[in-house]
Amino acid sequence: MSPASTPSRWLRIALPLVLVVIWLAGGSIGGPYFGKVDEVSTNDQSSFLPQSAESTQVQERLDDFLGGDAIPALVVFDAGRALDDAQLQDVQALTDEIGALDGVQEVSPAIPSEDGEAAQVVVSIDASGEVTDIVGEVRELVAADAPEGVKAWVTGPAGFTADLATGFTGIDGLLLLVALGAVFVILVIVYRSPLLPLLVLLTSVFALCVALLSVWWLAKAEIVVLNGQVQGILFILVIGAATDYALLYVARFREAIGEGRKRWDAATTAWKGAVEPILASGGTVIAGLLCLLLSDLASNRALGPIASIGIAFAMLSALTFLPALLALVGRAAFWPFIPKAGMTELPVDLTQPTRGLWARLARFVARRARIVWIVSTVVLLAASVGVTQLKADGVPASELVLGASQARDGQAALAEHFPAGSGSPLYVIVPEAEAPDAAELIADQAGIESVGVVSADAPAGQADVAVEGGQLVLTAQGPPGTAAPAPTVDGGDVMLVATLSDAADSIAAEDTVRDLREAISGTSLDAVVGGTTAVDLDTNDTSIRDRTVIIPVILVVVLLILMLLLRSILAPVLLILSVIVSFAAALGVSALVFNDVFGFPGGDPAVPLYGFVFLVALGIDYNIFLMSRVREESVRHGTRRGILRGLVATGGVITSAGLVLAATFAALGVIQILFLVQLAFIVAFGVLLDTFIVRSLLVPALAYDIGKAIWWPSKLSRVDADDSPEASVAEEMTRAEYRRTLDS
Repeated sequence: MSPASTPSRWLRIALPLVLVVIWLAGGSIGGPYFGKVDEVSTNDQSSFLPQSAESTQVQERLDDFLGGDAIPALVVFDAGRALDDAQLQDVQALTDEIGALDGVQEVSPAIPSEDGEAAQVVVSIDASGEVTDIVGEVRELVAADAPEGVKAWVTGPAGFTADLATGFTGIDGLLLLVALGAVFVILVIVYRSPLLPLLVLLTSVFALCVALLSVWWLAKAEIVVLNGQVQGILFILVIGAATDYALLYVARFREAIGEGRKRWDAATTAWKGAVEPILASGGTVIAGLLCLLLSDLASNRALGPIASIGIAFAMLSALTFLPALLALVGRAAFWPFIPKAGMTELPVDLTQPTRGLWARLARFVARRARIVWIVSTVVLLAASVGVTQLKADGVPASELVLGASQARDGQAALAEHFPAGSGSPLYVIVPEAEAPDAAELIADQAGIESVGVVSADAPAGQADVAVEGGQLVLTAQGPPGTAAPAPTVDGGDVMLVATLSDAADSIAAEDTVRDLREAISGTSLDAVVGGTTAVDLDTNDTSIRDRTVIIPVILVVVLLILMLLLRSILAPVLLILSVIVSFAAALGVSALVFNDVFGFPGGDPAVPLYGFVFLVALGIDYNIFLMSRVREESVRHGTRRGILRGLVATGGVITSAGLVLAATFAALGVIQILFLVQLAFIVAFGVLLDTFIVRSLLVPALAYDIGKAIWWPSKLSRVDADDSPEASVAEEMTRAEYRRTLDS
């Protein structure tokens, strides 16, 4: 930069200070919102379903039949022997106490089991209230007042919801602490500086604070749906991405400092070198994430814009806040190992013996290019074989929480004494005139224990039902002379209630729902099936549909972005193929680890989709960092020499970024939720594969073997000087030709 174009000393200090103050203000406003996320988040799975799902149609009409928006909890009492009269009286007294709690809408009488050793109580909890807190109060009361010698649990849909919410505890504390701690340790080891890691962490933390502030208000306005799962991913994604972008800028800044540039000059030079790859990388991630808007699940659709907002602020922070900090601090950021003149220069000829890890690797790639990329590909393809062992078609709700779960224990006790589906029935809405035929059809289905009907006249709002002479006959327990109840009719429809033989969250129960729906579709009945099990089934089916549709779309979108960035067709196609193979390898190894090491019962259908989104988008990040620098070097020095110089120039920063991103995603494992633990492993392992095999060996070796044709059909693919690894394109071109090639 010439002296005439250099800003005044006052501006060189004032502009960075203004940027720092703006970010400090944004961070100070957004920071307190970490403790307020619960106010706008939900873990109600039914709220994520598409409007077209049968379970959604049923869910929307539950209030009309049941008289309130409620979620059931089951209190299970087990004496291990026959309950005596005193114990049954104590259970009933406890039931009355539960009914008096705030947030409890209705409580059924204690229902003894056929063997007389257990009893259950159905508790309707206000779904619009704080379900977790209400369940917690019920559990405290049950623990304190359960009859002597009787074990008790609170389970059912409300119990599992509470356990799931408890599993997310620490997502805004422990998760951040582990992630930031891992990042700090890695950065200290890499840069051996106490100050630079703090500056990079500030960049990440303030990006997250401002992103969370924006997302909180969007969730408050009900524009997006925020749950614990999306929240955890947002935190990790912003920290990881902001750190990656920051490291790319730091690498450019270090080069400029090593060239002897002053603070302002180094900051602006680094910005010019980093802005294109950062914007391209962030834009690619955002484009991939926004493809989730094609999802039929509200939770997936929400992740797209929410995570995109996080990535946008990560880019903005890395391109404004960090440059401002470094413009003020200068070379002191690297103390005590401040780069000196010449330390950051690349070796002239990397095909000859040279020093340094990345220079030696570049020389190895140059000498054994074909062998390197073939062996790398074979290794990845071999690892991909494990994909056939991946189980990702859904898991029972009782398996979602990996730690202790009272709801899971209570479900097991319930199944020993009652039909396993007690308390979480199927709801079938059908026209009143068709109710007798529907009741007979449901009762004849395998996996159905009993059939009832919603009736405001019956105790607990439900009556047993039978069909006689083509008419429904309702019966309900009560004192002698009690009038026969009548079904509740809404808009000409009644709601039948079917108790499942299997646990409501089991695969067997889902199969029962699927079979029932198929049976109904084969008749003239106008009936829809909903309930907890139906919600699980529709969620899994929708997730499978989403990954089938969205994954190809993401590939096409990312491919087009790479073509625009690299001005080439062949290079982007090869990069996409490398990432696909890397993803398949990561998924294959993960399947074997999940099945044979951790013994997981299966996986959510959305796990492969989320893993693909992050690994493709973030894996392409590193290829963008590499290939954008390779293209820059290729224009000056020829493709093969450019590949080697690009590998050396980006090796350290990309490896550091990969380690940081793997560590941040691995931090998701501290949240003992099956989905997040599986996602953490897949992405962390996949990022390491991309970092150490794909980006360090496969892509450079393949590109080097192909040579200048890698840039086809741009002008750079037709420069004859590229035929020799020792040639220098810049030496054989005029400045005008150089500029035209760079822009083509």
